[in-house]
Amino acid sequence: MKKEDYPGLFVVIEGIDGTGKSTLAARLYSELKKQGLNCLLTFEPTKGEWGKIIRQSFTAKSRMDPQKEVELFLKDRKEHLDKTVIPALKDGRIVICDRYFYSTCAYQGARGLDFEKILKMNKEFAIEPDLCILLCLDPNEAIKRITKSRGDKANNFEGLEYLKKVSKIYDKFDDTCITRLDASLPPDQVLNVAKEKVLDALSKKS
Repeated sequence: MKKEDYPGLFVVIEGIDGTGKSTLAARLYSELKKQGLNCLLTFEPTKGEWGKIIRQSFTAKSRMDPQKEVELFLKDRKEHLDKTVIPALKDGRIVICDRYFYSTCAYQGARGLDFEKILKMNKEFAIEPDLCILLCLDPNEAIKRITKSRGDKANNFEGLEYLKKVSKIYDKFDDTCITRLDASLPPDQVLNVAKEKVLDALSKKS
């Protein structure tokens, strides 16, 4: 299914851990709802059969094989699209998704796999977003946010050197749907810019 095949708007929020993706996705959803827009907030990996296995690996003593991770992400994504995203888009809703296939390419690519090959595998079945908001932040600052602001310990996906590799892959994406935002800006400013981008994409869609 192509973007022109459905009336809804597919918005993806991306970036390395610590950039504020989940916070932005939730706030953006709330702001658009206040304007009377029909929205759906979702995320990957999901809480489905495959997503649960992936989530368990976040805090496991050791990471699973990178190729196995990719296989699970693909299964989870196919199910997510079929059961959640595409039906909502067909209903004309704005779907806001916290992470999508760019994350899989960047995070598993940083483990030594060919990120371009992973991207190709995803694009064989996954619809391209109408808009991808990519939050950009220095990995050192991202780690500070994770360990101090969030009060968390870095999990298997959040080591500094690993995030540096992930960030470099994010820098290579050049799809026309991608808009990069400086995540070091005040949260309200990031939200306002993101909302403007969504409303602009929505106006072009209609």
